[in-house]
Amino acid sequence: MRVSTNVTYNDFIKNLGANASKVQKTLNQLSSLKEVSQSSDNPLLVSKIMNLNVSLSRNATFNQEIKDTRSWVQTQDSALSNVGDSMRRIRDLIQSTGSGTKDADAVRANKNEIQQEIQGIVEALNTNFDGRYIFGGQNTTEPPFAVVRSNPADPQSEVVGISYNGSTVDISREIADNVTIDVPTNGNAMMSVNGKNLNDFFGKVINQMNIYLGETNQTPPPPAGNDADLKIFAEDFMKQIDTFSDNIVNFRTKIGAVDNRLESAQQRNESDKVNLTSALSERQDVDIAEKYMEYQNQMLAYQTTMAMGTKIMQTTILDYVR
Repeated sequence: MRVSTNVTYNDFIKNLGANASKVQKTLNQLSSLKEVSQSSDNPLLVSKIMNLNVSLSRNATFNQEIKDTRSWVQTQDSALSNVGDSMRRIRDLIQSTGSGTKDADAVRANKNEIQQEIQGIVEALNTNFDGRYIFGGQNTTEPPFAVVRSNPADPQSEVVGISYNGSTVDISREIADNVTIDVPTNGNAMMSVNGKNLNDFFGKVINQMNIYLGETNQTPPPPAGNDADLKIFAEDFMKQIDTFSDNIVNFRTKIGAVDNRLESAQQRNESDKVNLTSALSERQDVDIAEKYMEYQNQMLAYQTTMAMGTKIMQTTILDYVR
């Protein structure tokens, strides 16, 4: 059977175009270092790559959320460390006041220092991280704690307590798909224990000192300098401040447990990132050595086709006459 010249030409052009397309595709892969550049190249592979990119993006978001939350709770821990120092100092001052007969100047000095420590506690509890208050519950835009004074209209009047104006609901953070963690931010939980309130406790301490100093507003005023008034410090106030201090320590322990859980979550997140990146690389990135060998073979096939084409194209009617 005789094959016409037109059929030969068409087969040559088809094969030349196919080889040229393969060479061009491989060149694109080598220049971009990507297996596919558009969805039509391999729709299924492109779909898998897109899903992996989405997963990596979510992984990065969760990683940043975990880092921010860890910084948040570490800031909380640092602030509560300062609160603990102030509570221990107040305890020492209460113990010193109730340890025996004190002259008025010593009691007044202790009272003034306790008031300073109360203000220091408020400052520590009003610490903010990245512009957000860390102990205000879900209300993070306003200072949650405030100093209570004997005369609210007079900013120079005596400090007699602490008030809490924040939310009583903790903040939740999503640290992985369908995984959330509650961050202890309810500052009110540090103020109350066993039905007693830290604000009332400080008010009683200052009031008892004022009774001893004869500086109370009670009518009629009690006699000043009564040593029996100071026994209350040793018999009652010492027990109460230990209870409040233990409550703050327990709150700090919860924060430490949250930090430990976040650390574990961060390790898992980073492990997931490595696995996702590896899977994406296997599907998306080209093996340069392998792809270059493929390119060489395709170029050889292309050049061979071109060489054969020169012979086919030069064929004339005279070749059939011979």
